[in-house]
Order: sequence, then C-alpha cells, then structure tokens
Amino acid sequence: MSAYGDIKRAQSAEPLPSTIWEHSSNAADDGKPHDGGSITVHHLTLPTARALPGLVEYLGAVFAKEVEAGLTYPQEGEMSQGTFEAYFFAADVFVGVVGGYLGTATVGASAGGQTLDIETERGGRTWEECIAGFYYIKPNYPGRSSHICNAGFVVPPIQRGRRYGTLLSQSYVHYAPKLGYQASVFNLVYVNNSASVKYARLWEKLGFTKAGRIPRAGRLRTKDGLGEEYVDAWVFYKSFIDSEA
Repeated sequence: MSAYGDIKRAQSAEPLPSTIWEHSSNAADDGKPHDGGSITVHHLTLPTARALPGLVEYLGAVFAKEVEAGLTYPQEGEMSQGTFEAYFFAADVFVGVVGGYLGTATVGASAGGQTLDIETERGGRTWEECIAGFYYIKPNYPGRSSHICNAGFVVPPIQRGRRYGTLLSQSYVHYAPKLGYQASVFNLVYVNNSASVKYARLWEKLGFTKAGRIPRAGRLRTKDGLGEEYVDAWVFYKSFIDSEA
C-alpha cells in the first residue's frame, strides 16, 4: 500500500527468459577473488516461486532480517511472511543464482538457446548456498504513470562482498524495459548507508541521474545499533526510452 493505494502492474507478463551475468574482472569488493563471478537470473511470480519448495520462505526470512536491521528499507517492525509476499511479490521478482551456466553464451542473454532452469542451476544446493540476491520490479505510481517502475534489491549477508549486487543491477536495466516500463525511479537511496552508497555508484554507472535529494528522508538505525538518526536520501531516475534512442 502506498500514498496512491494498492499499486499493481498495468499488464500481466509471461515469464521472461533466464539470463547469464558475469563479472569482467575476477576481484570482489575487498580485492579478493570471488566465487565463479557469474550468476543466472530468473523471472518469478508468486505462483512460480511457490512451486519451488522453501524458496519463498527463505527470501522472506532474508528480507525480514534486512528490515529488522533498519539500515536500508523504510519499513520497520516485524515483517511476517504474508506481509513480505504481499509487498515483494506484488508484481515481478527476479532471483540470482550463484555460479550458473559457464560457456560461450553472451552475458545478459540466454545460454545459446538452452533453457536456464532455476532448479537445474541450483544443482542440489540449499537456497542459502546458491541465492546471490533478489529484487522486485513494479510500478512506482498507479494508472497513468504506471509506465515508470521501481525496484528493491536484497543480497543475503552470506553473499555480500562478491559484487553480486552489480550483476543484479545490470540485469534490472535489461529486464525492466522488457516488462514494458519506459523509465525507472528509485525513491529512497539513503546517503550514509554503505550498501546504498554502493548502489548509488552503480546507478550512476548504469546511466541513472540524481533527480533530487530529500532531507531527513529516513529514520535509520545507527551502525552501532544503539540509536537512530535521520538521514537524507537521493532520488535516482533513468529513461529506458532515451537509452534506446
């Protein structure tokens, strides 16, 4: 629910093909080699995600801890599984799987015509072992402005420092226009959170511009977890139409 009411995507979409994303270098954020350097990204809705035993529950648990930490998302309080599903799966969700297909396929494309199945890419691993991260794509506004989308990203703590957020961000710019969106807005990129700052740099590298700065936009927990503070937030914007021109 938002200030506009319940926002849902303007049109239904068939699942988009899974894709491969790989780092151009073999160094993680800390300068150490990362594991594999590639992920496959899979398009899910709530029904298709529920068909994968334990996946939705794992994603919900990870998101609940992110909200509890109070550093990145504006929600606060207990995040139940039902609340998570209603919020995160309101439209389309994309899940990154670590490792994935390594071959001659083009990055950002399907594997040479082969089907990238999420269970096959999982390879018998637990969801905790193989989920690099996940994000939703849904309209930022309703009705007449529903062609502008928004996204929310989560990288599980166990997978951080391996630049999977970079690959997920690149896949977002690939997928959002294919869902019919003409532009993207990020409403709250908090200026003093390390994860948000990294994403801010990513967005700029991917052609996003800072549309404005909102003073005291978030009441976030301090890094030591002992208090709270008000922090500013950037608003980022990118036109997918201009990118195609």
